Amino acid sequence: MLAPDLAVLAPTYIPAVRAYALTVRVGDEIATSTSVQLPKSDLGYHTVFVDGSPYRVITVQDPRSRLVTLGVPSSEATDDTTRQQRIVIASCVAAIAAAAGLGWIFGGRAVRPIVDLTRSISAEPPQPLPTASGVREARALADALGSMLQRVTDAQADTTAALTTARDFAAVSAHELRTPLTAMRTDIEVLRTLELDDEQRAEILDDLQRAQGRVEATLSALERLATGELASESDYTDTDIVDVCDLAAQDAMRHHPGLTVRVDSGPTLMLRGLRAGLRLAIDNALTNAARHGGARNAVITATQQPNGTIVVAIDDDGKGIPESERAAVFERFVRGSGAAQSGSGLGLALVAQQAHLHGGRAHFEPSTLGGARLVIELASRRP
Repeated sequence: MLAPDLAVLAPTYIPAVRAYALTVRVGDEIATSTSVQLPKSDLGYHTVFVDGSPYRVITVQDPRSRLVTLGVPSSEATDDTTRQQRIVIASCVAAIAAAAGLGWIFGGRAVRPIVDLTRSISAEPPQPLPTASGVREARALADALGSMLQRVTDAQADTTAALTTARDFAAVSAHELRTPLTAMRTDIEVLRTLELDDEQRAEILDDLQRAQGRVEATLSALERLATGELASESDYTDTDIVDVCDLAAQDAMRHHPGLTVRVDSGPTLMLRGLRAGLRLAIDNALTNAARHGGARNAVITATQQPNGTIVVAIDDDGKGIPESERAAVFERFVRGSGAAQSGSGLGLALVAQQAHLHGGRAHFEPSTLGGARLVIELASRRP
């Protein structure tokens, strides 16, 4: 290991630092030295004693093959080492404190969106999720939580709707079926306890058959109402409303031989809807016109308004519906004053429900044919 010419540097620097000792040897002879002569030692670091005092020394060989030994009292070396350790420790503590402070500041800003999300989710009642800001990961987490909570909310709404539908079904079924079932029980008691001739027995059996038909019609209508209320987005398909009207008109004329139905519309008119539900609404409208209105002729028109709304109108030449009853007949189990008592009172409720499911409404207007004009407004696209 080579070293610079310390013998030349020593007279300049070493006297100013009295604690240091320097000894230069050529072979076994001392070429130069400070007042404290250091003993000869091997190359490298060593601890030696001079007059009983320990020195920490280093011995190197300079370019002229001289052995240069530089030493410092061990106490001063220890003091320097301790001082350097304190400086290092203080620097580390300061660095750690600075890092902790900066981490607390910037970390707090980074996790603030997550804290806000946590408070919003745990709040009673739940609060809308705040708009996430900050680091990209916080925004991604906020979006994921918002999507998950929306799915949970939608599922909860579907469950609530299903429970409400079930309760409504039970309530209206019990209310509406009580009368025909009571009549059926009375007829059965009469058949079982009284001696009846053939004519009386036939009359009671006819009453039983009518009551049974009413019960069946009511249950079928309630089932269709419940099915409509539980419709999901996946049930909606692209539907040609003109085709639905044509099929409904053909079936209506087959089921009601005295009724003539004409469809007055273009070749196609598409919308996003429940095909079965739309068919049910038009079937019920035509059945209502023929059975309760006594109509002989009906005209179905389907047009699209400038705002995109599709309007299906069913005009008939029946006895119509009084203006005071036109809103009420769309409620469940409400029958018009001229309606047949054998009806379930749910036909027009089904029409109103389907209009609502398609983003529109149903209402009556005066008809140019002299009877009723049922107008069903439908949105061409789901919102």
